[in-house]
Amino acid sequence: MPEDSETPPSEPKARKPRADSLRNRDRLLTTAKTAFTELGAEAALEEVARRAGVGIGTLYRHFPTREALIAAVYAREIGQLAASADTLLAERSAGEALEAWLNLLIDYMATKRVVAPALRADPGEGSKLYASSGATILPTLERLTDAARAANDIRPDIGFEDILRMMSGLSIGYEQPGWDAGARRLLSVMMAGLRAK
Repeated sequence: MPEDSETPPSEPKARKPRADSLRNRDRLLTTAKTAFTELGAEAALEEVARRAGVGIGTLYRHFPTREALIAAVYAREIGQLAASADTLLAERSAGEALEAWLNLLIDYMATKRVVAPALRADPGEGSKLYASSGATILPTLERLTDAARAANDIRPDIGFEDILRMMSGLSIGYEQPGWDAGARRLLSVMMAGLRAK
């Protein structure tokens, strides 16, 4: 029987990734973040795979290039940072949520320090991702600041721009080893000064 020319050919259904594949991908991203932080963005991919408990072929199936892995680690960091705001606001007071999130921002900056040069050098997805990260992070910071001010957990004269300037000051020298410990000490001082009397 001839095919009806008006009937579109059936497209194969996209299969959902298997649970073990998703676990491997998540483990690779977690392990890569740690390896990059400890060893730099040039850490051997074989070492990343070994630490994750998978073969190098599994790593390459998920991330065909080093640049793809670095971009995925960075994208995950941005996504987790933005998503954490909802959880923090649900579990803590708005002021505590803001402080906890700013500590997570310091973690993010420590990772960014390691992978940023590779992202900027990537003419593809990495550089676009690096350039667009502020569009995700800044609205989250503004939301948390507004919530803390509305709850009277921080002074009423403090706004998003003030917090942004203070965090910009804390970020000076973020490329230096040990920066994050000093930034956390200064954040604690900053938050003490911001609390509503």
